[in-house]
Amino acid sequence: MAPPDNDVLWARSLHCALGGSEALSGVSLGVREGEILAVVGPRGSGKTTLLRCLSGQLVAQQGEVWFNSAPVHTLGPAQRERLRRDRFGWIGPEPGLVPELTGWENTALPLLLRGTSHRAAKTAALEWLERLDIGGCARKRPHALTQSQRQRIAIARALVTTPSVLFADEPTATLHRADGAQVLRTLTAAARSHDITVLLATHDGEVAALADRTITLLDGRRVAAVPPASGAEGVAACSLSV
Repeated sequence: MAPPDNDVLWARSLHCALGGSEALSGVSLGVREGEILAVVGPRGSGKTTLLRCLSGQLVAQQGEVWFNSAPVHTLGPAQRERLRRDRFGWIGPEPGLVPELTGWENTALPLLLRGTSHRAAKTAALEWLERLDIGGCARKRPHALTQSQRQRIAIARALVTTPSVLFADEPTATLHRADGAQVLRTLTAAARSHDITVLLATHDGEVAALADRTITLLDGRRVAAVPPASGAEGVAACSLSV
């Protein structure tokens, strides 16, 4: 069964076991082109695993993933790698910058790997760094930057190729609230202006409020909402989910 025509990403009945336990249990969803979709839930609920399956980093043991009506779940490793390089962007909770490269070089890296000219790649990288208010960090290496500056460079690196879909896994988890809020506003504004579809994994309700729509995961399943914790059992449950 092919996905609906207006869904850029579509998944059906994803089951994925990691380390002997089921991280996803029958998760299905559709994401429309240009939509910002928040995937919310406590830590350990399966958010990262879902994003990894949708982006082709991980192949679920059961279920289907489609991108623009093409079956991602049947692609080989090299084809999935090409898809991630050419059509997807990824932002994780840690920047993952190359320490030997400057800010603009880290940002331009995906373009350079595609074969974009040095001049064009540098121009695009500098433009994105300016949009994220870190143009002054363009010639500095990661060790000379704050955590917030490094994460902004990681976000610029993910956006510089203007991906069809941007996967953002707790992208502001290591930032102070004020820095995180500003970065997310910039990220979502950039995505909307370039018609980039965004899947944003978060356990923060304020972050999720920036999205067009929200789905909730709990223990690897889609649920209507996470039930509130209460009493000693709630405290224990919160501790286990961290």
